[in-house]
Formats: sequence, C-alpha cells, structure tokens
Amino acid sequence: MGQKINPLGFRLGTTQSHHSLWFAQPKNYSKSLQEDKKIRDFIKNYVQKNMRISSGSGVEGIAQIKIQKRIDLIQVIIYMGFPKFLIEDKPRKIEELQINAKKKLNFGNRNLNIAITRIANPYGHPNILAEFIAGQLRNRVSFRKAMKKAIELTEQAGTKGVQVQIAGRIDGKEIARVEWIREGRVPLQTIRAKIDYCSYTVRTIYGILGIKIWIFVNEE
Repeated sequence: MGQKINPLGFRLGTTQSHHSLWFAQPKNYSKSLQEDKKIRDFIKNYVQKNMRISSGSGVEGIAQIKIQKRIDLIQVIIYMGFPKFLIEDKPRKIEELQINAKKKLNFGNRNLNIAITRIANPYGHPNILAEFIAGQLRNRVSFRKAMKKAIELTEQAGTKGVQVQIAGRIDGKEIARVEWIREGRVPLQTIRAKIDYCSYTVRTIYGILGIKIWIFVNEE
C-alpha cells in the first residue's frame, strides 16, 4: 500500500501514447534521449523568452511537445494553448525557431521541421494549468484562491474531474506541508480512465514549491 506510479506511464499503451517516436540501437539510446530533452528545453526557453518580450508574461502555454525522428528528418509538433506571438507572424517565427535550434543543437545531416498546433481547451491540460497556478503563486496570491480558480477554469474546459496538489513552504511557513483539492471524479486506479498528469516546480521568494495536477478527461 502507498506505493505510487506515474499515471502516464501506468496507462502507456492503453489510453496514453509515447511523446517521442523513434528507434535507436541500444548504444545510441541514451544519446537520443538526451537530444529529445535538449530540444524540449530549447523550445520552452525560446517560447517563454518571446512571450515575455511580446506580452510581458512568462506563461508560454505549451501543453506538450511531440518528437518523431527518421534517418534524415526530425519532426517536432508543439501543442500550444495560447500561441499568440507565433500566430502574428507564424511562418517567420517558426523559421526563426528552426534556425536557432539548428545552430544551438547539433543535428548532423538531419533536417528539422517544427509545426505548431493549437489546442481547443487550454485549461483542460495539466501543464498549462500548472503554469497558471505558478504565475499566481509568484504574484503572492493565496494558494487556496489560486487552486480554486484553477478548478473553475478546468471545469469550464469540460473535464470530468481534477485534483490539484501543492507541496513546500506554502505562504512562507517554516514547516513544509502538502495541500490539495479535488473536484469531480479522479479514478487513478482505473487503467481505462484517461488521466492527464503533470509535475511542475515553481520558484518563489520562500523557496521552491511543487505542483501536481491530475485531470480526468474521459473513460473508455
């Protein structure tokens, strides 16, 4: 009892699929895995920097980044909730992102192709919801108020249930603790239930807080 598993890995092959699709020999596996992380980190930093410059906000609204690799091509699909700065001049921005990524990361003879996909209900995805809560906590909004507002936004997105957990020195208290709130059903033990999950860290003036979000999308 009490042993935990990542909800996404638990449902892999049933309601969840891999975010990276490629094949590598065992001796090259770790190198390809590190390359995926470098691509995702570079894209997140680039988008966050441009969002801050264009709108004054550090929330990039990236739901997930999928990577597909072939011998001569790396296909990257970015799922965004608020791709405002990319839509304004989409071809030029994407081309600029591709050029900078090629300069920063060494892809050899492979080409890089980046595509942007806008998701319909941004706050129905845990990563975007966690960024929203993180922004509230940085602005010293009460954690209870931030969690309740996040629950409201998720309900408006049409989800069946959501659970939000914040851990650390909440509100600057000397002793770290865990606070959580749940609305609706979140059946974590049911494999056929599609659960979206994310773990997010936010740096505040009191220290680092951990945010975990579970969203019950539907049941197959």
